Amino acid sequence: MTEPTRAPHPQEALLPAPPAAARRSAERARGATARGQGASARGQGASARGRGAAGQARAGASKGAREAAQNLPVARVVVDTPLPHLDRPFDYLVPTTLDAEAVPGCRVRVRFAGQLADGYLLERLPASEHEGRLSFLERVISPEPVLTPDIARLARAVADRYAGTMSDVLRLAVPPRHARVEGEARTPARRADSSRDGDVPPAAPEPVRATTDTGGPRAHPAEAAEPGQEATPEDAPSHDATPEDGALQDGALEDGALEDTAHAATVREETTPHQAAPHQAAPHQTGPHQAAPDEEAGRRAARAYGDAWRAYPAGASFLEALAEGRAPRAVWTALPGTDADGPSWPRAIAAAARATLDGGGGVVVVVPDGKDVALVTAALGETPHVAITADLGPAERYRRWLKALRGEIGIVVGNRPAAYAPVARLGLAVVWDDGDDLHAERHAPYPHAREVLGLRAHQAGAGLLVGGYARTAEATALVETGWAAPLVPDRAAVRARAPRVRPAGDDAELARDQAARAARLPSLAWRALREGLEHGPVLVQVPRRGYLPALACRHCRAPARCSGLPPARPAPDALGNAAPGSGPGVHQPGVPGVPGVPGGTGQAGGRARLLAEPVSAPSPATGPVCSGPLALRGGHAVPYCRWCGRIAGDWRCPSCGGTGVRAVIVGARRTAEELGRAFPSVAVRTSGRDGVLATVSGAPALVVATPGAEPVPDGGYAAAVLLDGWALLGRPDLRASEEALRRWTNAAALLRPAGELVVLADAAVPAVQALLRWDPVTFAERELDERAELGFPPAVRMATLTGPAAAVRETLADAGLPPGAQVLGPVPVEGELERAMVRVPRHLGSALARALKGASGVRSARKAPDVVRVNIDPLDLI
Repeated sequence: MTEPTRAPHPQEALLPAPPAAARRSAERARGATARGQGASARGQGASARGRGAAGQARAGASKGAREAAQNLPVARVVVDTPLPHLDRPFDYLVPTTLDAEAVPGCRVRVRFAGQLADGYLLERLPASEHEGRLSFLERVISPEPVLTPDIARLARAVADRYAGTMSDVLRLAVPPRHARVEGEARTPARRADSSRDGDVPPAAPEPVRATTDTGGPRAHPAEAAEPGQEATPEDAPSHDATPEDGALQDGALEDGALEDTAHAATVREETTPHQAAPHQAAPHQTGPHQAAPDEEAGRRAARAYGDAWRAYPAGASFLEALAEGRAPRAVWTALPGTDADGPSWPRAIAAAARATLDGGGGVVVVVPDGKDVALVTAALGETPHVAITADLGPAERYRRWLKALRGEIGIVVGNRPAAYAPVARLGLAVVWDDGDDLHAERHAPYPHAREVLGLRAHQAGAGLLVGGYARTAEATALVETGWAAPLVPDRAAVRARAPRVRPAGDDAELARDQAARAARLPSLAWRALREGLEHGPVLVQVPRRGYLPALACRHCRAPARCSGLPPARPAPDALGNAAPGSGPGVHQPGVPGVPGVPGGTGQAGGRARLLAEPVSAPSPATGPVCSGPLALRGGHAVPYCRWCGRIAGDWRCPSCGGTGVRAVIVGARRTAEELGRAFPSVAVRTSGRDGVLATVSGAPALVVATPGAEPVPDGGYAAAVLLDGWALLGRPDLRASEEALRRWTNAAALLRPAGELVVLADAAVPAVQALLRWDPVTFAERELDERAELGFPPAVRMATLTGPAAAVRETLADAGLPPGAQVLGPVPVEGELERAMVRVPRHLGSALARALKGASGVRSARKAPDVVRVNIDPLDLI
C-alpha cells in the first residue's frame, strides 16, 4: 500500500490465524453455502457475497455464538491507528445484539491486529466487497452519532491535503467522550430573531455584489442527494467556469482553499463586471449610478443587523446574500479604531452570523485566542450560540460541542478546534486574523484553520469570510484567482478612524534630536507617552517577553553563552533503575551542613543515615559545553542559561576575559520597570505570557504588552508606542515583514480614532510604509508577487521532511515525487536531525501529498524505527 485510498479493505490479514479445526469447519460451511447458492448466488454480485458472509457466520457458528444482523449487516469502520499504511476503512459484521446501537457516526471498539482498538462507524452496508471472513464489532462505546458525514468527508480531505491520516484529523475534530454529559437531557433547538426591539425586519433582498452563486438559495448536500443515499460532493450543483467568470486559473489555488481546480471550477458561478447587469455591480465598482441603491441597501442592512458594515461599499450586499441563503466568499479588511463600543470587527461578525441564521444556515467562527472569543460572544449578545475554548473543562466543552451536534445551537465560536464543529447546514465559516500562528495546528498532520474552513466551505457549499486588519499572502491569493471577492472599507472611513502614525528617526526628528536614531525611546516616544497619559491609557508594545532575554559582554559585545557541561545522568542502581528525580537538567538541593550530599533534611538522624549509607559520586560529565544563551530574570538576579538552567555566576567572556554583561534585547518586564521609574505617579500594567489582561479601564495607565496580548481598552488607547521594530523585521523568517505589519496593525487598531502612534522602525521599510498609509492590501499584493518570483508559498506548494538523516534520505528515495519537483537539502537543524524541503508547482500539490503519504506508508509497513515528520506548507519554513 503506497497511497491512501478511500476504497474499503478487509482486515483478515491483521487477525490471528484461526485454529486448524475451526478453519476446516469454516471451509466446509463455505463450500456447502456456495453449492446451495449455485449460479444464482454468483449472479447477485457484491450483494450476494455480503449475504453469504452473514450466512457463513450463522452456519459455522456453534451454540451461543454471535450472529450477524439481518438488515445492513456490514459496518464500515475507520480504526484509530496512526500507521499511514492502514489509513483506510475496514469492514466488520454487526452482531444482532448491537444492531440498534451501531448507527453511523457512533464510537465502536473492534479487534484490530489482535488487539482492541477504538474507531468510528462510517456507514452500514448490505454487503462487503471482501469475499472472506469478517470479524464482528466488539462493542458500541456510545450510540451517540458524534461523527457526521460532513465532518467525516472533511477529515478525509484534510488528511489528503496535508499527507496525514484520517485518524489523526479525527482526534482534532471530535473531543473525548464524557459519558455523564451524553446522558443529560436534550434542550430544544432555538433560533434567535436577529431583529431587536424597535428594529425593522429585513426588507426584500437586493442583488448581491459579492462573489456568490446565482442559482438561488443554497442547497445543502444532504438535501441534494436522493432519499436514503449519502450525499457526496458530486451531488452539489456545478457550473462550467470560464475565464470571464473569474474562476480559478492555471491551478493557482490548487489544494489551497479548495482541493483541486476541477472542484474549484464547480463551486460557484461568478458574476463579473463584464457580465453584470446594470443593477448587479461588482464589489469594486462605484459610481453615481449605483450610489442610491448602495445607500438604500445600506440603510436596510443597518436597520436589520446594525451599522457595523455601513463603512464597506459591498457590506450591505454581503449581508443580504447571507440572509438569502447564498454563499458569498470574501476576504475582509477590517476597519481600524476602537471607540466606546469597542472594536468594530466583533459586531461585524455578529451581524453576518445573524444574517446567516435568517437564511437558514449555521455559522462557525474561529478566532485566535480566548480574548477574541470573549469579544465575539459579547457582540452576539442574546443570539443563541456556544463558545468552545481550551480553558473549559472536559465536561463543559463536550456539553457545548453536543449542543451543536444535536442542532440545538446554530452558531459556534471558538479557537482552532472549532473549525470542525458539527454545525448543521453550515452557511458561513469565519476565520479572524488568519495570519496568527495560533491558527496552525501543533499536532499531526499540522493543518491550518484557514485551509480547513476553506475545504469545509467548498464541500458544504457555504460562504467563507477571511478577515483581519492586515491581509496574508494566502488570503490575497484567494482574491487574485477570483475565488473570493475583496471586502474593504471606504477610504474616507479609513482616514477618519486610522491612527496618526509617526516613525522615529525621520529627518525632522533627527534634526531636533540627534540621538533619536540610536535611542530605544527617543524624545518623540516620550512626548507621545506623556501627552497620551493626559487623556487615557497608553499602550507600549514590546516584541520580547521576560526581563533581559539576551546578554552580551560589556567590553567586546560578544554574545554571552553558557560555558558549563550539561548535568550527567547518575549511574543506575544494582537493579538497573536510574536514581529517582535524576536526569538532564535536574538539580537536587544539598543537605545543610553536609556539602556535596544530595537530598536529606538537615536533621541529625537524617544526616547520620545519609553518611552511613554509601553515596556514589556523580559521574563526571563529558561532551561539548552547553553554549546556550544567558539571560536575566530580574534586576538583582544572577545570569542563567536558557537551555540547561545552570546559574552562570562565574561566567567569564572567552574572548576578552571580561565578567560584566550588558543587555542585547530588553524584554517587557524590564521595559515596564524603566517606564515605572520614568512615570512614578502612573500605574503600569503588564500583559504577556505570565498573565494576559483581557481589558483595561479608561483611566490613565501605562500598559506594557507583548504582541497578541494587548488588552482591549475601555474607549480605546489615547496613544501607543511600538518598540524595537528591528526585532520583528529582522527575524530569519519568510513571513517576517508580513508578521510585523500584522502585529502592528492589531495594536494600532486598539487606538481611538486619529490617535497618535509612534513606531520605532525605519520609515523606508515597506511594512512601515504600509502602516503609515494604512494600506495592508497593497503590501500583501506586493508580498505575493515577491514570493511568486522567488518560488515560495502560497505561489508554490512546499513540504518539509524532518528526522534522522538516513530516514529523511530513505523517505525521499521511496517517494515517487511528481515531475518537476525540486528537493532542497537535507540540512542539519535540531541536534542530530536533518530537514529536506520539496517544492512543486501549486497545481501538483495533491500529487506531492500523495507521494509523501505513500512513502510514509512504506516506512510504516516496514516498521522503520525512525520517524520522519512531514509538514505541508509550514509557517516556520525558514
